[in-house]
Amino acid sequence: MNWVIENGLALVGNDWSEHGLWIDGGHVTDRRAERPRRLDAAGLLVLPGIIDIHGDAFERQIMPRPGVRFDVGLALRDTDRQLVANGITTTFHGVTISWEPGLRSLEAARSFIASLYALRPRLSCDTRLHLRWETFALDAVAEVTEWLSLQPSPILAFNDHTTGSVLKGTIARKIGQMAERSGLSREDYMALLDAVWARRDDVPGAIAELAAAARAGGNVLLAHDESSPEERARFRALGARSCEFPLNVETAAAARAAGEDVILGAPNVVRGGSHNGAMDARTAIEAGNCSVLTSDYHYPSPLHAAFALADGDLAALARYWPLVSTNAARAAGLPDRGSLTNGKRADLILVDMADKHHPEIVATMVAGRIVHARRALGESPVAAPARAVAELAG
Repeated sequence: MNWVIENGLALVGNDWSEHGLWIDGGHVTDRRAERPRRLDAAGLLVLPGIIDIHGDAFERQIMPRPGVRFDVGLALRDTDRQLVANGITTTFHGVTISWEPGLRSLEAARSFIASLYALRPRLSCDTRLHLRWETFALDAVAEVTEWLSLQPSPILAFNDHTTGSVLKGTIARKIGQMAERSGLSREDYMALLDAVWARRDDVPGAIAELAAAARAGGNVLLAHDESSPEERARFRALGARSCEFPLNVETAAAARAAGEDVILGAPNVVRGGSHNGAMDARTAIEAGNCSVLTSDYHYPSPLHAAFALADGDLAALARYWPLVSTNAARAAGLPDRGSLTNGKRADLILVDMADKHHPEIVATMVAGRIVHARRALGESPVAAPARAVAELAG
């Protein structure tokens, strides 16, 4: 279906436009589409859809309470509705492949990945896979290597929560939570952790093996929780193109100085700081040390973070929106989306910012198809109501 979206204020590239936005064959076009439906966006912003490069909130649909599990297909369908309702048009589900039993086990990953790729054609959001491989999950290397060849191509991220647990770092205080998630007693979990730690000399070789497979397959490769510029340099040499949740400002600054993306959590901005004492995302953004925001564990946050940073200023919103759109597309290796410019996928959202602190997603469009609408969307009148556009522009 072809469209012209009229009477709104659209973010086209880096600038706001009052002109109609034309959509032909699921893509934005700079010429009139043939026999379009006319969509009235009076009083609304038209923004590129949110690209969520790292999110694991779907785990709560699978296991809403420790030990309480639901069917993965049911969880994915429910998550899909949450995504488009929050303006996310492309998502990468961050499935953790760990040495733990339970929710983040290799067996659970097998089930999740099989369900995701079977359901994917029927989901409204363009739903993809982010393989969060725990670097001590040595027995999973062969299967993770196979999953790298899936289409669309998964992202691979290196995660090491084992070292922090053993060495009493920032993760150590989560041992009880991690044991509960895995279905083990604290004592049994600690015994398993000791056995895993005993194989630590094999970890560097496994990292190098998987990094080589990702490079050969053209997979986007990320490194998670890097603790120093030196560690960033080591993962850069392996092909990790972005720095995901660096543990300190020095590491983030080193990545940005090298022209790399730094990915932080949007909930950090919305809440006014990190829930676990990590670096402050707002401060990092203002200093130029963060280029991408992601949902992490809370799907509403990317939208609300961008609007919180802008604080009602449309010029500022145009600067901050790329954190969840254009820049995220670049980091994810998706050059076909992330902006409302000629030839890009028509992934977009209509937003009511009457309350600047609580912006409302009125409608979500994915590849030119409306997949979510909070209210009836009328056909646009012949003449644009200039007053509505002027009010948006302040």
